[in-house]
Amino acid sequence: MKRIVFIVLIAGPALAALPFFLRDEAPRPYQGWVEADTLFIGAESVGRLAAVDVEEGGTVAADAPLFRLDTENEEAAVSAARAALARSEAELDLAEAAQKRPEEIDVLRASEREAVAQLELSKQELARTRSLVAKGTATQASLDVAVATEAANRASLDSARSQITLATLPAREQAVRQARESVEAAKAEFASAEAALAKRAVSAPAAGSIERLYYRLGEVVPAGRPIVALLPPENIRIRFFVPETEIARLSLGQPIRVTCDACEPSDARISFIAMEAEFTPPVIYSMEERAKLVYRVDAIPAEPAKLRPGQPVDVLPGPRTGAGS
Repeated sequence: MKRIVFIVLIAGPALAALPFFLRDEAPRPYQGWVEADTLFIGAESVGRLAAVDVEEGGTVAADAPLFRLDTENEEAAVSAARAALARSEAELDLAEAAQKRPEEIDVLRASEREAVAQLELSKQELARTRSLVAKGTATQASLDVAVATEAANRASLDSARSQITLATLPAREQAVRQARESVEAAKAEFASAEAALAKRAVSAPAAGSIERLYYRLGEVVPAGRPIVALLPPENIRIRFFVPETEIARLSLGQPIRVTCDACEPSDARISFIAMEAEFTPPVIYSMEERAKLVYRVDAIPAEPAKLRPGQPVDVLPGPRTGAGS
């Protein structure tokens, strides 16, 4: 009996410690998935789809054409705005030009020359009359007539010159300013019409793959509705969740190893660590995991083309980098 008790006392602690010796020390991976920020690209205004330059599953380069809407109304608006601009510019030229035609100004200049000749003649007549009056051979009345004639001819010359000056002046400053403002407004309308026409053709904002086409050729597309779903490779992320008791082991820039079913392991680097904890998302279906508070962590994959959005992944962190390692 004593031997049995002794064996129990010895074997009990040994059996209790056995799980610790047999425990697997391999690190447990964190669960997550491949997250993608897809770009949903549409047109700013309603229109009929006139051209589609891409196909689902294909790839495009940055600035490559994606689609084009019908442009009849926009082209008509551009033509109307161009005509309005030309009319405003013509009105400005007219306002800044002389008020009289060149032929009319030539007539006024001829009148000026005639007035000059008349004035010179009246000056000579006045000088002779004064000389005769001084000699006593002409009357004072003759001198008065000569003085009046000279003054009238001088006034006629001044009037002719004033008419020439007025004829060569542009329109009033207010009219010129109004014409200039009309030209600026017409330029703005023309630029707006051209911009609206340009927006009917949409290009890729970045290189990537065409995930989906929502409309087909000939269909009417409402304003703001997406026509193409574009996924740039740089918008692919690894998203996983780390328990609050282990979040201190991770740091920004730290490398991780990503594995998934039926795919080659790949590398990524941590780019985001959430500041606040949350409950494990329901897509992590393990009852054990759902009961924990976790932190969301995002990582940038080294080879995003090998990953598929929504794909479940397991993440193993590598050594920490930087000052926090």
